[in-house]
Amino acid sequence: MWAKAQPRDGVARRICASIRERIASGLLGPGAPLPSTRALAAEWGVSRTTVTAAYDQLIAEGYLEARQGARTRVAPRLGQTPVAPEPPRPASMGSGSLSAYGRRLAEFDLPPLWEGNRLIADFRYGDLAAADFPRLAWRRALGAALLRRPQRLRYGDPRGSPALRDALRGYLWRARGLRCEPDQIVVVNGSQQGLDLCARLLLDPGDHAVMENPGYGLARQVFLAAGAEVIPAAVDRDGMATEALPGARLAYVTPSHQFPLGGVMPAGRRWNLLDWAGRCGAHVVEDDYDSEYRFDIAPVPPLQALDEAGRVIYLGTVSKTLSPTLRLGYLVLPASLSAVFARAKRLTDRHSPGLEQEALAGLIASGAYERHVRRVRRRNGERRAALLAALSDHLGDAVSVVGAEAGLHLVAWLHQVPAAAEDALVAQARAVGLGLYPVTPLYAPFPASRPGVVGLVMGYASLDEPAIHRGVRLLRDVLGRFDTGKGAGGL
Repeated sequence: MWAKAQPRDGVARRICASIRERIASGLLGPGAPLPSTRALAAEWGVSRTTVTAAYDQLIAEGYLEARQGARTRVAPRLGQTPVAPEPPRPASMGSGSLSAYGRRLAEFDLPPLWEGNRLIADFRYGDLAAADFPRLAWRRALGAALLRRPQRLRYGDPRGSPALRDALRGYLWRARGLRCEPDQIVVVNGSQQGLDLCARLLLDPGDHAVMENPGYGLARQVFLAAGAEVIPAAVDRDGMATEALPGARLAYVTPSHQFPLGGVMPAGRRWNLLDWAGRCGAHVVEDDYDSEYRFDIAPVPPLQALDEAGRVIYLGTVSKTLSPTLRLGYLVLPASLSAVFARAKRLTDRHSPGLEQEALAGLIASGAYERHVRRVRRRNGERRAALLAALSDHLGDAVSVVGAEAGLHLVAWLHQVPAAAEDALVAQARAVGLGLYPVTPLYAPFPASRPGVVGLVMGYASLDEPAIHRGVRLLRDVLGRFDTGKGAGGL
């Protein structure tokens, strides 16, 4: 007997599945007749139309064939389907089935994704307060973009929306003193895609890339994934030391606010770096990731503004001003590179989302973006002041702070906690609801280059002042119970 089911949506699919199963098991061999549509409809309790639809589907798939005036039969060349072997176990990520790029990537220990744990205070860097997002202005900009309906929907310019690139040209001149033409700008899905394009287009396997140590870990891993050898360059209070750099094809720097230690590269080092790039035939990727936030110092002009030889690629983003969820960033390229970067962007994803680009263009053109930046700069200045005051009040001489003059984070060095106790400190802090993030993973993986005491990268842009004070009090309490003599043993 055929399996029965109550008539409902999807019965035709179940009839198809039942017939396929009988063919696969050999119960219906090649050329075997099937019941009439009337008989099968009565057995399943459905209409003949449902059975006819199932038969038509199986005829289209090649399981059945029908001739006028004859019963529907199993296709004559369709024999018993062999039992499928047990599917192989997934190969390990590092297996030989991967490309060289895939094998390199499989070996990386990427930073963990945020797990959504509810913490009393989370000093995770890169997070912004949702309340700071300009909801009304963004909604108006999105609405205006939606009302500008084009005659047809089509793929856009891989370099980005012409309106956005023109708006960015004006904004970068006003905010950063950076001169460029719209054709030099490529809009990317956040700074990470910009770094990936730079690595793919400027580095071959075995090439050298110079990078700050400590520095942005995902930039290091992008270059390593491209097959490059990353050469760490020492960092001090003035940023990356540029006086004796080795030969390389590329250098990655954060000269206006070194990540994570916060130094500002002085003019002498900037000229050294540009001179080095010219002598080596190298390009410099300038990541200006949080240039909008200056507190105790005047804005520092970008390295790109000094470049007359077309060696600097400027990388910017709205992840620190609007939201990291928007995934909107931009590259300002030397004219000689703009065409090939546009080609690479087109192959990667055609172009970044058009509606968000048009909305951002409108936000900049209306002046709302710069008003928002001024507002959140003041707001984050207040958060920064609260964190500095809390660290001073609750930890005093047990902590020293660097990199607080700009940006949305600072680094707090805990003089009484040795580096060997770092993991235990972070674990004990999380157990009481405190999110702490050490600076150690941002150093190159050479023990000699790493600090001897614990340093914490403390982001504050997602917290209000009461949460900042609660978090620092929790840190004080954890440190008060922490037995540094036990090293990694904990409390």
